[in-house]
Amino acid sequence: MSDEQGSVTEPRTVGVLGGMSSQSTIEYYRLLDEGVNDALGGHNAANVLIRSVNFAEIVRCIRDERWDDAGERLAAAARELEAGGAAFVVLATNTMHRVAPHIVRELSIPFVHIVDVTADAIHDAGVGTVGVLGTQATMEGAFYRDRFADHGIDVVVPERRSREDVDEIIFEELTHGHIRAQSRQRYLEVIDDLVGAGAEGIVLGCTEITELLEQADRPGMPFFDTTRLHVERAVERSLETDNR
Repeated sequence: MSDEQGSVTEPRTVGVLGGMSSQSTIEYYRLLDEGVNDALGGHNAANVLIRSVNFAEIVRCIRDERWDDAGERLAAAARELEAGGAAFVVLATNTMHRVAPHIVRELSIPFVHIVDVTADAIHDAGVGTVGVLGTQATMEGAFYRDRFADHGIDVVVPERRSREDVDEIIFEELTHGHIRAQSRQRYLEVIDDLVGAGAEGIVLGCTEITELLEQADRPGMPFFDTTRLHVERAVERSLETDNR
C-alpha cells in the first residue's frame, strides 16, 4: 500500500501488446490504471508500456490465415516491450493468442496467457462447460479450445451461421466503437443457443464484446469477461514485491 506523504509502492511495469483493436487497448489501459489505483489509492496509477501495432496488418493476416507472419510481427513487438523495461507481457486480444507460442519463444520475461487466467475463474465458479463468443478464429481455433481442455474445461461454440454473425459484429461494429441494440439482441440469442447446447457459463472471448454485453443481460448465467480477468491478474503481478 502507499501513502502519498510517505513511502510509495512502485508498480512493476506492465507490457501491453495492443492495437488489436484500439478499443481493446484503451480498455486494458483504463482497467490497469483503475486496478492499481484501487489497490494503492491516492493518485497512484499503473506503470504501463504499450506497443500498439497496425490492426489492418493483423486483420489481413487473420483473413489470409498467415498466422506465422502475424506471430513474427507480434513477437518482434513483444521484444520491444521487454527491451523497454516491461516486467511481463500481456497480449490485449483473445484471437491473437493463437500465436502466443511465437511470442513466448522470443521473451525472457513472463507472458500472462488470457486462457489460463480465465480458466482459473471458471474453476472458482464451479463451471465445467463454457460457451465461447469471439471472432471466428477464436471460436473455431484449437488453440483456444485445447488450452481450456488442458485445464479440464469443455467448450461449446455457436453453429456456423451464428459464428459468422458474431464475427461480423466484432469486426464491422465493435472494433470501430459502434454499439447497436440489434447486435446485442443477436448476441443474446446466440447465448441462449449455447445454454441449450450445455453451456454453464459464457466466455466473452473478445475484448470488444464487453462493450456490448454485461452480466445483467443474463443474470442467471455467469459471464467470464476475459479482459477484466486478464487485467486483474496483470495488476496482481505488477504489485508483487518479488521477481516472480
